[in-house]
Amino acid sequence: MAIFLVLVPLAFLLGLVGLGAFMWALKDDQFDDLDRHAAEILREDGEGQ
Repeated sequence: MAIFLVLVPLAFLLGLVGLGAFMWALKDDQFDDLDRHAAEILREDGEGQ
């Protein structure tokens, strides 16, 4: 039962680290639309701007 005194705070800490990493990735635009940039070369000049 004493192991829960270690595991529960550790799980909470790891969850916060994961949430922090996700928020950091959002802030640094890691989830941009990559397909849009790939399709821009197929458009005629002046389209989509």
